[in-house]
Amino acid sequence: MTTETNTNSTLDQQMLNAPTEDIRKYVIKRYEDSINYYWKNGGTNKRIYRRNRMLIIVLGALVTLLSSMLSASFIEGNPLLKTIFAVVTPASAALLTIISGLTQSFQSGAAWRDMVLNAERLEKERDRFLATPDQSKNYRRELNVLNTIIVNESTAFFKRILDSEYGVDDDNNDNDNN
Repeated sequence: MTTETNTNSTLDQQMLNAPTEDIRKYVIKRYEDSINYYWKNGGTNKRIYRRNRMLIIVLGALVTLLSSMLSASFIEGNPLLKTIFAVVTPASAALLTIISGLTQSFQSGAAWRDMVLNAERLEKERDRFLATPDQSKNYRRELNVLNTIIVNESTAFFKRILDSEYGVDDDNNDNDNN
């Protein structure tokens, strides 16, 4: 714990002693990297969500079709078709159950939504930072805003996935006036 505090103090001191332009570039890079991360992962979650929803719809319809056809007279009279339908129908139902379970467990739709909202929130904060005159910029505050958005999203993600929440220590001890 002491090492972590010393490391943070060292980093704070290095940042305070760094040229203003270096700090400004660092803050902008952090915003850009975070925004790019959320847009990229939001796109991934969107593709997963849409693919899974399509599979659920198709497999749901297929299971219904297969089970109704299983009792059709032309299948009843053909032992090969009857065996194929008898195997494929429950296999399709099992696959549907697996995909539905994975979709509910990993909640890619909610993750997609949260990633997009965080990317937009970070873009808004980045734009506010860029529009602030240099003499009014508070770099420590900017990093705190950025990190708070990221921590809040991470906390919400784990709460949603694991239905639990980790109690984060209060970060209000930071001096935002520096």
